[in-house]
Amino acid sequence: MRRPSQMMKLLVASFFGVVVGFLMGITFPTLTLTKMNLPSSLFPSIDLAYIEDKYSDLSRKRLFSAWSSTKSSRPNNDIPDPPYTYNDTKIWVSSNPRGAERLPPDIVTPESDLYLRRLWGDPNEDLKTKQRYLVTFTVGYGQRKNIDAALKKFSDNFTIMLFHYDGRASEWEEFEWSKRAIHVSIRKQTKWWYAKRFLHPDIVAPYDYIFIWDEDLGVEHFDSEKYLAVVKKHGLEISQPGLEPYEGLTWEMTKKRDDTEVHKNAEERNGWCSDPNLPPCAAFVEIMAPVFSRKAWRCVWHMIQNDLVHGWGLDFAVRKCVQNAHEKIGVVDAQWIIHQGVPSLGNQGQQEEGKQPWEGVRERCRREWTMFQDRLDDAEKAYFEASAHTNSSSSRPHR
Repeated sequence: MRRPSQMMKLLVASFFGVVVGFLMGITFPTLTLTKMNLPSSLFPSIDLAYIEDKYSDLSRKRLFSAWSSTKSSRPNNDIPDPPYTYNDTKIWVSSNPRGAERLPPDIVTPESDLYLRRLWGDPNEDLKTKQRYLVTFTVGYGQRKNIDAALKKFSDNFTIMLFHYDGRASEWEEFEWSKRAIHVSIRKQTKWWYAKRFLHPDIVAPYDYIFIWDEDLGVEHFDSEKYLAVVKKHGLEISQPGLEPYEGLTWEMTKKRDDTEVHKNAEERNGWCSDPNLPPCAAFVEIMAPVFSRKAWRCVWHMIQNDLVHGWGLDFAVRKCVQNAHEKIGVVDAQWIIHQGVPSLGNQGQQEEGKQPWEGVRERCRREWTMFQDRLDDAEKAYFEASAHTNSSSSRPHR
C-alpha cells in the first residue's frame, strides 16, 4: 500500500505532465497532416489539404477535437456534416426547384451556362465578356473546312459548341477558334440527340438565341449579326435563313425570295395545306438550320423525344411552342444559305439486309416521323379528353 506522500507526488507529476502537454500543443505550429503517414481510416474521407489551408490557424488539439466530433456524429454514409451548428434549422421552401426545397433560396442556382472559366484567380474576374448567342454544329472531321468557313461568319458574341459524331474532336486544334469552342464527342449520334442531352433550357438560359445547324451549309451570303437584327426587327421566335433554290428543295416556304426581307407564308402544291396559317404553308421552318429564341427553345426542348434522334416531324410541330405562330415563325430572305447536301451523317449508318448505310438511316427517319406524329396526336387527344371529363364533373350540380 502506497503512503500518502507517494500518492501526492504521483498526483503532482500527473498534473505537471498535463500542463506541459497542453502548453506544447498550443505553442507548436499546426501539424501538417497531409505529410503524415497514418492509416486513412483514422480520419474522415475529406480533403485534408483543403482543411489545412482553410484552418491553418487552428491548433493541433482543436483540429483533432473537431474531427473527432464530426466522426462520431456523422451518418454511416461517410459524408461529414457541414462545419456549422445552424444546419439543424428546419428549411422547406416549396417554391425552390424540385429536390432543393431544403435549401435557403439565396443559395439555390437553378440555371447554369457554357462560359469557360479559369482555374485560378478571382471568380468574379473570370469573364471579360459574356456571349449573348449560342451556335452549335454537329460535325465530322471531313467537313472541317466548311465549318471553319461557317464559323467565320459568326461574331465574338457567340459561344461555339461542336458535337462530334466521328470521335475526332482533338484534331480540330488546327483552327484558332477551336481553342475557345466547347467540344462534345460521342460517336454516331445526331444533333437532336445531342441537343436533348446537352442543351437543356436551364443550361443555355443566358443566350438570347440558339442556332442548331447542320454541317453542310454554305454561308457565303450570311452574316450572323445582320441576321439577328432582322429577326429582332420582325419579332421572330423561330426562324431560319432562306435557302438558295436548288434541285431537290422540298418546301416552298424555305425557298429564298428576292423581293422581301422576311416571309412568313408560302403557296404549296394542291392539297398540301389544309389551312394557309399552318405548316408547310406558314408557321414552318426546316430542321437543318433552325434558330430559336430562348423562350421558344424552352418549349421545343421538352417536345424532343429521347429515342427519336433524327428530329423528323419537329418542323411541323414547333408552332405549338409559339403563340400566333404564323406571325412569329418565318424565313429570313435578306440573309440566306446554301444546302450543300453532303450525306456525311447518313454514311454513319450500318449496312443491313443488303441496304446501304444511308438507306437504313433514311428509313429510320421516316419511321420516326410517323412515331412522333402518332405520339403528339395521342397526347393531345388524351389531354382534351381529360379536360372534357374534368369540366363535365365540375359542372354537375351537387346533391
